Amino acid sequence: MDDALLTMKTFYNGYRFSEWAEESLYNPALILYFLKHLQRYRRYPRPLLDQNLAMDRHRLAYVAGLPHGEDILIQALGDSDTLTIPELANRFGVEDMLKATKDHTFLVSLLYYLGVLTHAGTVGELEKMAFKIPNLVARSLYVERLREHHLASYEDRLELERVTEALFLRGDMAPVCDFLEQRLLPAFSNRDYRWSNELTIKVAFMTLLNADRIYMMVSETETGRGYADLSLIVRPDMRRHQALDLVLEFKYLSLEELNQNGAEIRAGSREDWLKHPRVQAKLAEASAQAERYGDTLRNRYGLSHITCFAVVALGLERLVYQCNHYGKKSSDQPPGTTG
Repeated sequence: MDDALLTMKTFYNGYRFSEWAEESLYNPALILYFLKHLQRYRRYPRPLLDQNLAMDRHRLAYVAGLPHGEDILIQALGDSDTLTIPELANRFGVEDMLKATKDHTFLVSLLYYLGVLTHAGTVGELEKMAFKIPNLVARSLYVERLREHHLASYEDRLELERVTEALFLRGDMAPVCDFLEQRLLPAFSNRDYRWSNELTIKVAFMTLLNADRIYMMVSETETGRGYADLSLIVRPDMRRHQALDLVLEFKYLSLEELNQNGAEIRAGSREDWLKHPRVQAKLAEASAQAERYGDTLRNRYGLSHITCFAVVALGLERLVYQCNHYGKKSSDQPPGTTG
């Protein structure tokens, strides 16, 4: 029962319909979907999203197609504190949808009324209203939208399956980094450097690694001593498989900090950049954080082992990483690696 409640809380809880709400609510349609499946088949549903709610995908696609709509989706995915507005917009008639200015307030309000954002209290001296993605099912819809937009080809999907399996089963990060460098990061134009940061890299990894049939993928997981950038904890009902529990901590070095342009960074191999003092310092910082967060999550979920990655992005050109394994999984578990 505890495992079932943890799964439902992670995937279905989190809705708040007032800025003053102190308790969050579960989505009742999803709860009934989960419990009916459990009652009938004695196991959790493999897809945790009830297909009757798949209409939310089309709603997100509509918002993403509006001016700056995809920027809002990315900010929401990264748990950005910029999803704040003074007041909710309340005019969404046909004429408003066609002619009204689609500004930040309009887009955030629309996502709230569509049910894919929810209240997160108030922030700042002026008590602006804050909003966030309510739960993991809603988050997966955002990720699917980005994946469909940026990785739509048959070849992309086939390669994506291969590289993610290498990470999930063997802890091999190199294919994932190669895929990002070759297929996804080049999709960012030069103007994206004006606001690229750790959030950009985290969203890119989330787009690749979303696999809710296996994992509870949580961004900014509260660990008591900070927030883990990205954690992938195997679903309780999927522990019969050999997937690894993962924690990823991200850092970002801009082109200015490295005093290099994009072509110069691409010209250096991952191994070469591992020797750079600034890169080594960022890796050490991220590794220390990943170790602390990993230890906390290991105790929280009763895990014997967790694999932690520190990932440093050099602009949007090159990714370097360091891996450490904490706890005991098997006698042939590889030691910490870098790449």
